[in-house]
Amino acid sequence: MVHKLAPLALTLALGTLALGISSAAVAQQAMTEPQVQSRLTAQGYTKVHDLKFKDGMWHAEARSANGSRVDLRIDASTGQVYPDEQVSRLSKDDVRAALETQGYTHVHDLDFDDGMWKAKARNPADNPVKLKIDATSGKVVGTY
Repeated sequence: MVHKLAPLALTLALGTLALGISSAAVAQQAMTEPQVQSRLTAQGYTKVHDLKFKDGMWHAEARSANGSRVDLRIDASTGQVYPDEQVSRLSKDDVRAALETQGYTHVHDLDFDDGMWKAKARNPADNPVKLKIDATSGKVVGTY
């Protein structure tokens, strides 16, 4: 019986050791400053500056796609971005283009508020409408 347990104990010990080594390797693979800069740019942030690593997170100041100044925290291992306020990945021009492809014309008074874009426009029947637009997709989600 003892002879059967020895290989099992050895296997468990090696597995635990390997797991510890792989965890250490993952922990050492934090994003570099250029990777963080690239990630933020790809997500629509501009004028990224004051990029610093502190308390296990990257911190930066930037402008969102809608032009708002934001403070960002970035998870060093996953790259997940945590803005200090809701931001849009779409600019005013992006929203205007999305609305026009959905048949709206005379788009004006675009404003980003409470996580949604709002705009005034004319619908395909040429009636004036006030629209709520999804900040990620540019799709109309309601009226106000």
